[in-house]
Amino acid sequence: MKYLIIGAGGTGGVVGFHMAQAGKDVTLIARNAHLESIQQKGLTIQTMWDENTKTIPVKASDMQHYKDRPDVILVCVKGYSLDGIYEFIRRIAKPQMIVIPILNIYGTGAKMQEKLPGMLVTDGCIYVSANIKEPGVILQHGKILRIFFGVRQKEEKCQLLEQIQKDFRDSAIDGILSEQIQRDALEKLVPHTDTFLVDIKAGLYLNATAGDFQKDGKARELFCTMIREIVALATAMGFPFEKDMVSVNLQILSNLPPEATTSMQRDVMAHRPSEVDGLVYEVVRMAHRYQVPVPAYEKVAQKLQGEIMCEKNSHTEGNVEIKREEK
Repeated sequence: MKYLIIGAGGTGGVVGFHMAQAGKDVTLIARNAHLESIQQKGLTIQTMWDENTKTIPVKASDMQHYKDRPDVILVCVKGYSLDGIYEFIRRIAKPQMIVIPILNIYGTGAKMQEKLPGMLVTDGCIYVSANIKEPGVILQHGKILRIFFGVRQKEEKCQLLEQIQKDFRDSAIDGILSEQIQRDALEKLVPHTDTFLVDIKAGLYLNATAGDFQKDGKARELFCTMIREIVALATAMGFPFEKDMVSVNLQILSNLPPEATTSMQRDVMAHRPSEVDGLVYEVVRMAHRYQVPVPAYEKVAQKLQGEIMCEKNSHTEGNVEIKREEK
């Protein structure tokens, strides 16, 4: 099958690299110097755990010059960039095309489906930790590379989804065609240490690194509290988790480099657009709808809102109401 990956950063770049290395027909949509470097020199992955570097040729284009009709589109952009890709997807659409968003933000698939009628838009999420080190070079921090994807309605399931799972696994990607994708996507909302979401939420609030969470103290306490709040929210939504999320993430936390931070933490500190709205404020909004107390998330949201309100980003992420809704 023909794959198109929109976004060539820490998510799309790593997935595209592994699929191209396995011989899959995959093209990356990238921009500016990153695109130019991939086209001229290939895509490089540096792995932090063994200090290995490998460069391979990977097809790359921008949205303006891409003219093909892919079978599968993997959406790997940040949540605030989604509005900028719908027209492009409609232009290259063909019958039976499948769109798989693998973002951090819960509910993205359903929202995209409204914008892309006539296509099958699944839900999805990814577990990977990586970032663009320099144009054409992706630094992968940990070995985990896992994609969950699946349909929200059983009648939407089709044979092509099983082929996508096989292609992922052929590419050394742990691809999981989920029967409970809403629960699995909601689980991704937990402050996972293996994808550094712990730092996105508690770490951004405390301006902390992974090492601060690896020892007893304020950071670790906040981390555990925020996980328990997501667990309570998931139960109220009808998607209870099947494992002890606090214990799981504390174990993973112990294996992180102490200096680790997150892309979102760095984005906010550098006054760049970020996914604060979808990963923090949206949790508060969901909790209000389901009448689940989330005092830790509210505390974090209030602090971040105050710091970001002055930002004049086009996605207006700081403009959010976090007071509890009346029943």
